[in-house]
Amino acid sequence: MKLFLKPGACSLASHIVLEEIGRPYDTETVDLAKKVTASGADFWAINPKGYVPALLLDDGDVLTECPAILQYLADLAPELQLAPANGSKARYQLQSWLAFIGTEVHKNFSPFFNPAAPTEMKDLAGANLKRRLAYTNEQLAGHDYLMGETFSVADAYLFTVVNWAKFIQLDLREWSNLTAFLARVAARPAVQRALKAEGLI
Repeated sequence: MKLFLKPGACSLASHIVLEEIGRPYDTETVDLAKKVTASGADFWAINPKGYVPALLLDDGDVLTECPAILQYLADLAPELQLAPANGSKARYQLQSWLAFIGTEVHKNFSPFFNPAAPTEMKDLAGANLKRRLAYTNEQLAGHDYLMGETFSVADAYLFTVVNWAKFIQLDLREWSNLTAFLARVAARPAVQRALKAEGLI
């Protein structure tokens, strides 16, 4: 497998899970402005959507979209319980978290990284983001992770996107459950390896 990524982008979640499952893989960085990979390949030809993550599978197929990639990787190592069994109610709860993180947390960060986004859009996104993070903080009360006491792929995704708060000067200290969660996930050896590989620590 090969993961196409941009350091610190949402592809970090897939990178973390690759480290968690311990399967052989390679990575290649992508210049998203030029749509060219580190080896000089046309990224449009790899992922016509033009963004990361993209996971090149051993059979030559390419899987895109963070929630899909995360679940695919989790299912390669079911013994690690990074995702509940397919068809179980818990699996749908995981998918609910993945959808929430992708559409309500991840996307509300996006205007802050878009130079063309007007101030009004950023203000609206910021207000939405604070509400979503407050909700997440409440859901983490009394739990180590989103699904309870077991680390899942949703935690890798949440950790990745919430860490963008430092780039937009969003103070997370009012959400103590969330900040404790971030520290807990950051301490995982697989997370440390992925962060180091991407030059983030």
